[in-house]
Amino acid sequence: MSEALRLAAEFELPRIPIGDMFTALVDWLNNNIGPVFDFIILVVVSAVSGLTYALTFLPELVMVVLFSALGLWLRSWRFALFSLIGFGLISSMREFTAAMQTLSLVLVASVIAVLIGIPVGILAARNSRVSMVVRPVLDLMQTMPAFVYLIPAILFFNIGTTPGVLATVVFALPPGVRLTELGIRQVDKEVVEAGEAFGAPERKILTGIQLPLAMPSIMAGINQVIMLSLSMVVIAGMVGAQGLGTDIYQAVTRVQLSLGFEAGLSVVILAVYLDRITAVLSDRSPVARAEHRAAAKAM
Repeated sequence: MSEALRLAAEFELPRIPIGDMFTALVDWLNNNIGPVFDFIILVVVSAVSGLTYALTFLPELVMVVLFSALGLWLRSWRFALFSLIGFGLISSMREFTAAMQTLSLVLVASVIAVLIGIPVGILAARNSRVSMVVRPVLDLMQTMPAFVYLIPAILFFNIGTTPGVLATVVFALPPGVRLTELGIRQVDKEVVEAGEAFGAPERKILTGIQLPLAMPSIMAGINQVIMLSLSMVVIAGMVGAQGLGTDIYQAVTRVQLSLGFEAGLSVVILAVYLDRITAVLSDRSPVARAEHRAAAKAM
């Protein structure tokens, strides 16, 4: 028994250089399709810069009033008052420009994640083989530390806004895919069969039946995408993206408690505002309105 234990202790599995192979793949991509990466940098930087310019073109006080008016239109006077106080506080802490830079980064990353996530979720819901392939990839994306996929992002796109946006997309994408697939799979099969019985083609069944009925779940996925994108602002700040993440990172490295608290509070205000706005869009979907009417009649 002791001899078997000794032999087992001396035996080693051969090393598989997976990390070296991944490095070689990154180098090959960097050397052969570099112009593609340059184009991606141009698109992402232009989108974030343009949106930031639009959000900071008007005076801060005007933008605070506009955010409050949007809250009043979509929700209530209470939320409008919260928006007025919250964004006014951000402005008074001299964090408004950084907050708008962060908001631009979050919106661009969220749009990219949604444009990728919803079609992939639809394919996964309608094809079991696609779902089997997508699920472990999503598990990997959710469990892999963000710092790990920041490394190839920096190698491809250098320091700046682009690696921060793409790392945010990778981190925030899985909920959009999962909740889109879940929403479509939960659509009552009898409703789908009724559409098929009336001779509706698959495309019409998808756009006229499955997507509208799955919209609450899809909107919940979009909400989670935005929230996860906002949680990545510090990571984006570490790789050179402008915004509140840069202030938080500087506060941590320089032990500046006041700056860190003010930037962190600004992130919280943005998170609450975006969460409530996206929740309203979900509540205003046709399915949600029908459910509210049915509940009101039942009472």
